[in-house]
Amino acid sequence: MALVTISGYPCSGKSTRALQLKDHLERRFQDPSYPGQPLKVLILSDDILNVPRDAYSNGRSEKPARGALFTAMQRQMGQDTILIVDALNYIKGFRYQMYCAARELKLRVCTVYVVATQELCREWHNARTDGLVYPPETFENLLMRYEEPSSMVRWDSPLITIPWTDEDVPIDDIWKAVMEGTVKPPNAGTQAIPKAPTDALRTLEHTTTTMVAAIMAEQSASGGLGGPVALALASDLKIQITLPSRNVTLSELQRIKRQFVTVHKKAITLGTTEKGAVDWGEHSIANKFVVYIEENLKP
Repeated sequence: MALVTISGYPCSGKSTRALQLKDHLERRFQDPSYPGQPLKVLILSDDILNVPRDAYSNGRSEKPARGALFTAMQRQMGQDTILIVDALNYIKGFRYQMYCAARELKLRVCTVYVVATQELCREWHNARTDGLVYPPETFENLLMRYEEPSSMVRWDSPLITIPWTDEDVPIDDIWKAVMEGTVKPPNAGTQAIPKAPTDALRTLEHTTTTMVAAIMAEQSASGGLGGPVALALASDLKIQITLPSRNVTLSELQRIKRQFVTVHKKAITLGTTEKGAVDWGEHSIANKFVVYIEENLKP
């Protein structure tokens, strides 16, 4: 249903806000006036995944820590779940990656920016007695590296900012974002690329070679009159093509064939982003080759 990304300085109160939000959402789902089926509300955090605070001390340990968070997020996202990711989420590139994963599953998204001054964060960090503290250098480094969310970019929108002076989360704004917000379709970068069948290359080469031979045979029979011509490629496959009123040489057709095959080989081996299923059957390839020949043959 939705992904809520919590972002803010370390020890800015993110976990407190995540718990407040979870409590409000669950109470609204249990309210008799709620018309639908109650959704699951889950919180995902470094603490739940047992990621230690010193994992952010260097890039070698930070990268797998973020990877573990992202993998767990992908497992728990779903149409029946509101997932609250309570983590630093301080790198805009990582927030974008999370946003793309949510769009791929057609989930609503929302970013909650928990705001507190650096001085307050230091004070709250030093006052912790639960042992969940960062090494001093790591803490200062995280403050310095923090990339603030912006409502001007799509992956942080809608952006809901909660200052440290607010006692509670603006549940009405968040509810509207996760329950009524626009569901954006997956972008091209997140869509699975349709793969061609295993015999597509053989069909491409065989069909184009057969068509070149059929055109040359038809020209010999008609004396190069040109105009609309029916090519019999197989007992059940006949293709119409319009040829120029001159003799088309074999070298011309071979050159056009090589160009056509080269272009379509790339689409077969790397995949294509065309919408819908791509037909690599003999009839489809023959029709595409006809269009290509007609566009590239000089009158």
